[in-house]
Amino acid sequence: MTVKHVDDISVNEVPAGSGTSVQVLISGEEAPNFALRRFIMEPGGGMPLHTNSVEHEQYVLRGRARVTIGDEEFEVRAGNTVFIPAGVPHSYRSVGEEPFEFLCSVPNEPDTVEILESG
Repeated sequence: MTVKHVDDISVNEVPAGSGTSVQVLISGEEAPNFALRRFIMEPGGGMPLHTNSVEHEQYVLRGRARVTIGDEEFEVRAGNTVFIPAGVPHSYRSVGEEPFEFLCSVPNEPDTVEILESG
């Protein structure tokens, strides 16, 4: 069992993204089934079209973004939830004046990421 404050957790740039950073809030070593991550995308930042071999459950904390999931594009904002099935191509682009920030829960399973197009 652990209790931490977000200010005490390291922030790392996401190499495949632009203006995108991540914090691992709860790691696979701390929890048996899921990891919890916090992503922050600066205005205009994002992630290129890619796939993951694990599903994603997300909750938007602030900002807005265009999220592509498969063949559909959505504009999401604070309060939205997003589900991305394993293997489905998806991308993000932060829009507006403030950073886009969301929580992302993923199963503690090996995750293979495949970049499908450059950002």
